[in-house]
Amino acid sequence: MKLTVYYDDQFWVGVVEEIVDSRLMAARYVFGTEPHDTDVLWFINHKMMEFLASSKPLVCAPRPKIKSANPKKLARQVAKEMQSKGISTYSQEAIKEDLKSRKVERRIESKLQREELAEKKRKIATLKAKAKHRGK
Repeated sequence: MKLTVYYDDQFWVGVVEEIVDSRLMAARYVFGTEPHDTDVLWFINHKMMEFLASSKPLVCAPRPKIKSANPKKLARQVAKEMQSKGISTYSQEAIKEDLKSRKVERRIESKLQREELAEKKRKIATLKAKAKHRGK
């Protein structure tokens, strides 16, 4: 039997796991605020057996063992999957191309605006210089 206590976004939760007849049985208990060691110990000694008896535990079948595959075969499968394009990749590529074209247009527009602003500042500076030269 194993008790795991962890923080689950809002509350502290305890998960009790037990292996019976090569099947995993699990039950979840919510502690609420962060439990102290004494709270966890009290739960184990007084409440855990009652909790397991009253709650309907989850029963999970044992996981099948995964045979290790040949590394060369795995590499070929990965390469094959990387080559094949799914339906969504075409739409993603179209979106990327659209973003690139808009980026180029935005660069051109901003460059023109900067040049216009610089030209305007030069004209104002030359007008001021001429006005000073004339004594105005």
